[in-house]
Amino acid sequence: MPAHPNSFDTTTANFARDVIEASRRAPVLVDFWAPWCGPCRALTPILEKLAAEFEGKFVLVKINTDEHPEVAAQYGVRGIPNVKAFVGGAPVDEFVGALPESAVREFLARVLPSPGDALRRQAREDVTRGDFDAAESKLREALALDERDEAAALDLAELLVARQDFAGADPLVERIPEALRDDRAQQLAAKIAFGRKGETLPSVAELAARVAATPDDADARLALAERLVAEGSYAAALDELLEVVRRDRAERREAAREAMVKVFRLAADRADLVADYRRRLAAELN
Repeated sequence: MPAHPNSFDTTTANFARDVIEASRRAPVLVDFWAPWCGPCRALTPILEKLAAEFEGKFVLVKINTDEHPEVAAQYGVRGIPNVKAFVGGAPVDEFVGALPESAVREFLARVLPSPGDALRRQAREDVTRGDFDAAESKLREALALDERDEAAALDLAELLVARQDFAGADPLVERIPEALRDDRAQQLAAKIAFGRKGETLPSVAELAARVAATPDDADARLALAERLVAEGSYAAALDELLEVVRRDRAERREAAREAMVKVFRLAADRADLVADYRRRLAAELN
């Protein structure tokens, strides 16, 4: 085992353990060097100093490319010193040459997790254990550290949506301009919109009874669909929306079509369902 927990030499045989597996727990910087390399002799002490200073926030692993050329070849090392950062079992960034300490610090700032990142990771572990209160507390702590942390905001919004706290989740997504929202943020925004609307509507049973009594009531069908979406019953909601598209040729038809598109986004992980209803919608619109 390594003589020092934060800075040590490795071999071809131990590379998977010391770098790949270890980087799943904390970032690992691999220093590819050789004894004859002058710039290596200048860089390695800087890396060792920072590994000691950062006290476990990253691990420095050194590998002699003369003695272990297979690893150097595997990772495309063509010039040394070459420092590669591994996170989560894979290389994520690198630099070549003997950088000054200030530049190495800038490199570390790019690859080391921020306090908010660490709290998000811990919150995910809490969710896996079913401790949702602890997860929420950590995500709120991450946002207190940096209110602009969009990833933490979305994690917290996702947690609140799962708890059906749509009012609490709404401002967390709204802080992100619509034009800048990724698929995840757009999906959460749609869930929140349907959820908040669903809270104002009668029960599924009451709305279903209204539709059964007046099948041509497009507003009742739209309301039933919105209530079903809020409860996560996407297929049943799409059936009601498709029926509005079939029966109505006015503005309710367009409203139903737009609602179906939003449901497709919500159900993106159910590819077969989405493909089926996209096909059926296209057939009705042609």
